[in-house]
Amino acid sequence: MLASRSATRLSTRFVCSQCRAFSSSRRTLAEAQAAEIKKLGVVGAGQMGLGIALVASRMAQVPVTIVDNSQKSLDKGLAFADKLLAKDVSKSRLTQSDADSTRSRLTTTTSMDDLGDVDMIIEAVPEIVSLKQSIFAQLAQVAPSHAVLATNTSSISITLIARATTTDPTDLSAASRVISTHFMNPVPVQKGVEIISGLQTSPETLATALAFCTRMGKIPSVSADSPGFLANRILMPYINEAIICLETGVGAEKDIDDIMKNGTNVPMGPLALADFIGLDTCLSIMEVLHQQLGDSKYRPAVRLRNMVAAGWVGKKVGRGFYTY
Repeated sequence: MLASRSATRLSTRFVCSQCRAFSSSRRTLAEAQAAEIKKLGVVGAGQMGLGIALVASRMAQVPVTIVDNSQKSLDKGLAFADKLLAKDVSKSRLTQSDADSTRSRLTTTTSMDDLGDVDMIIEAVPEIVSLKQSIFAQLAQVAPSHAVLATNTSSISITLIARATTTDPTDLSAASRVISTHFMNPVPVQKGVEIISGLQTSPETLATALAFCTRMGKIPSVSADSPGFLANRILMPYINEAIICLETGVGAEKDIDDIMKNGTNVPMGPLALADFIGLDTCLSIMEVLHQQLGDSKYRPAVRLRNMVAAGWVGKKVGRGFYTY
């Protein structure tokens, strides 16, 4: 009996070591097949899209074409880029020459057809499923056949987005190139980026996304295509519980934020962070978690729903848990 158990343990160890070796060799092969990104496209000229474009131009030093259906949004985005670059120059983080070079690599357009010569596209539009599906259906038609099609989604299934690239679910020509590169906000400051593959995503697409995000100076973390992925699966229940503590009288806003800042060394308390993210966004993500995972621990706080109903969604409107 003892000999049998020992043999079983040895066999299990052998199989596990073989699995690790196979996984390692597969990863090495994929890394070797990672494509070089020479030109990037970004869809969406909001804070996230502009941040991604700016960091890609500055750190990876690639030309970036920014697409938005609003010329006003494009102009506003470039003005914001100029402001950020000027600030970095004034603080000696960047030379004027480097700032000028970074800015010169940014071009804008209102036509998706101008993405016909890029090697990778990162979509950064609002978290609306139908909108993202519509964009990826377009990208499958206008992007080069080798281009990686990435989304910056923080909560929508990558598998679902990839499905929108074709009417034939067995056709993986575009779907295999769909992946998520979920950058943390604000992009020019935060180092983290989540890389999430859908069921259809190829190892080469994953390797290319990892390599390019690293070129951008980011530290990537790989997540499965599961509701909330890693960041929001952990962060949003934390914020939601802080809101429950507030609504049930466990503590006041300042006390809740102060204990987390001073007790866990985070730079911002959960309620201030919720205001910065946007309470409407927090509610939307909590609803996705609650609906898709079916666990009551993800039920959005009543106070969160009421704040959103009142329109007090945070810093962007001047009022949330704090007044700005």
